[in-house]
Amino acid sequence: MADTMTAQETQGTGQYSDPNVTPPLGQAIPLGFQHVLAMFASNVTPSIIVAGAAGLAFGGAEQVYLIQMAMLFAGIATLFQTVGIGPVGARLPIMQGTSFAFVGVLAGVAATQGLSVALTACIIGGVIHFALGSVIGKLRWLFPPLVTGLVILAIGLYLIPVAIKYAAGGAAQFQMEAESFGSLKHWTVALTVVVVALVLKFFTKGTLSSAAILVGLIVGYAMAFLVGIITIEGFQSTISKASWVTGIKPLPYGFEFSLGAVIAVTLVSIVSAIETVGDASATAKAGAGRDATDAEIQGATYADGLGTAIAGVFGGLPNTSFSQNVGIVGMTGVMSRHVVTIGGIILILCGLMPKVGAVIASMPLPVLGGGVIVMFGMVASAGLNVLSEVELNRRNMVIIAVSLAVGLGLNLVPTAVQYLPGVVKTLMTSAVAPTALCAIVLNLVLPHED
Repeated sequence: MADTMTAQETQGTGQYSDPNVTPPLGQAIPLGFQHVLAMFASNVTPSIIVAGAAGLAFGGAEQVYLIQMAMLFAGIATLFQTVGIGPVGARLPIMQGTSFAFVGVLAGVAATQGLSVALTACIIGGVIHFALGSVIGKLRWLFPPLVTGLVILAIGLYLIPVAIKYAAGGAAQFQMEAESFGSLKHWTVALTVVVVALVLKFFTKGTLSSAAILVGLIVGYAMAFLVGIITIEGFQSTISKASWVTGIKPLPYGFEFSLGAVIAVTLVSIVSAIETVGDASATAKAGAGRDATDAEIQGATYADGLGTAIAGVFGGLPNTSFSQNVGIVGMTGVMSRHVVTIGGIILILCGLMPKVGAVIASMPLPVLGGGVIVMFGMVASAGLNVLSEVELNRRNMVIIAVSLAVGLGLNLVPTAVQYLPGVVKTLMTSAVAPTALCAIVLNLVLPHED
């Protein structure tokens, strides 16, 4: 599709640079699929990780349900953005999906306090996120690139060990056999995913390049069959247990409030809101060659919060705008919001089919590990990309050093704060929250250098 666009269209001045114009369905539907393929793997992975941290059976019905909710509410949140409800929604081609930014906080909460606390924090955090829509412009000064870059980098660095554990064959919560952890067959599968994803990303174009990680996971799945990690019989058994259509359950794990969990999720929500502002601005610039309006930025933030709150009610994790889909808008030059609406509808249909969730849940851990090595590494590199806008003078380097040392250090050695109250301990060991707090405070109090 990208090859058929003229240079004028790619720069946001062509016939599809208006968000309200829809290409012919013969082009719009494949473009909608392209948006889904580009974000599909990243969208379902956070639910798999948080489910594992909570101790849910790998490939079990509860994990399948969480994966379904990730797809269903990513689609619904996308419609909030593209179709809109009153002031909610930017009405721009912004694809929503489950946010990696919350994984560290929610995995920690789910492991120590349970999914009921984690999902309750998502509901309350979503409401607060929604409220940020009316003041987001006034808060941006608290989150310059130095702070947001540090937070994103901390998220990526926190998640990378999880990726390595998965690639090596599992993690403690899955009770993998000790002798199989780190075996050659596990690494063969994981590295197959990494190599295929990199080759497709950098040596192909169009849809194949956009869906590089998803295709890598499929090839890794096939490799897992070849080396005997999974069998045809086991795969068929898992899929046959799942129904074709199912309903959704409000508050599937109950409602349990924890102040520490809510504060941690809210801090990440603020960073997520700032990212959404950036994505809305980048989408308008890439697709239409203009700046995003105040109404579009506010609407995008409202949609983020509303999507997160409603998802939390039914077992879904927080949603946010997906930056990789901004790249598709720039690549194709198609600014039509209705194209992304098609992508949202596709996700909703997948979310209502448990068999789709069962296929994903049956994915061997080394396959997932290979995919998240790339994805989590990209999160960290995105943080570095933001920090590249920052002048690395002594002041800023001290802020980077202290914030990362405190945030990651306390996460790696949680017993260092074992005598703190429960709420404070949850915050201090979440990696993201202490990094954000240190960066904000130091950036406010340390004098700027000439």
